[in-house]
Order: sequence, then C-alpha cells, then structure tokens
Amino acid sequence: MATVELTFSALPAHVRTARLVATAIARRTGVEESLLDEVRLAVGEACSRAVEAHRAHCPGEPIRIELRDDAGRFEVTVSDHAPSDEVQQEKPLDLGMLSDSFMTGFGLAVISGLADDVEVFPTPKGTDIRMSWPAAGIPTS
Repeated sequence: MATVELTFSALPAHVRTARLVATAIARRTGVEESLLDEVRLAVGEACSRAVEAHRAHCPGEPIRIELRDDAGRFEVTVSDHAPSDEVQQEKPLDLGMLSDSFMTGFGLAVISGLADDVEVFPTPKGTDIRMSWPAAGIPTS
C-alpha cells in the first residue's frame, strides 16, 4: 500500500494542483482512463469545499490530502480543520440526509455522484471526506 500526503494553504489556486496530483496518482495506480475525470472533479469539489471552510473559520491552517492505493482501490481523503455543524460522534454522515447548503449537501452530493464510494466523517476539529475508485494496481509498462 503506497501513500502520498499533500498539504496546502487555503487558497483556491491550490485546488488545481491537488486535482492534477490526484489524477496523476490515480493513473499510476491503475484507475481506468474513463474514471480519471471523475477523480479530478471529485477531488476538486472536496478541496474547494475545504478551502471555503478554512477561509471562513481557520485561514492559517493547512488542508491535508492523503492518496492511497489500498487493496485494489484508489482512495483519497481530504481533511479540513474547520468546525462542522454535522458532528455525530465521529460516525460517517448519511449523505442522503444532508441539507442543501454548499458546505454540506450540495458539495457532498456532487462528490457522491462522482466517486465510487464516499464516507464523510465530521468531528469537532474538522471534516474528513474519504472517496475511492477501483484500481487495477500499478501498471508494469
């Protein structure tokens, strides 16, 4: 299992870099070409959501992304440090029960439509959005 970690400041310009890194690693991990746009868009949405939250609540804190190749899956976790109104004792949120606000419902609905599997873990110290897609493994060419 290979892991790449990336942190960036809460600036919208860094979202593009995060999307490019995630797409490149997804490709190397063996995610099908037809899914790479979904990876790029989902990571961009999760990072944009984190940037917006950080700019409102903790602009000096970095946003963290973890990209992993785990048991035939490419997994991305975007972690922010902004307080969440959806805290439920660190249990994953039911994405079907969210409100329509940008910070919760709409942004997460977009992500859940793009990623193969999505889990959202709000805590008093921030939110982790974990997304994954099937991966064939590192190509041998």
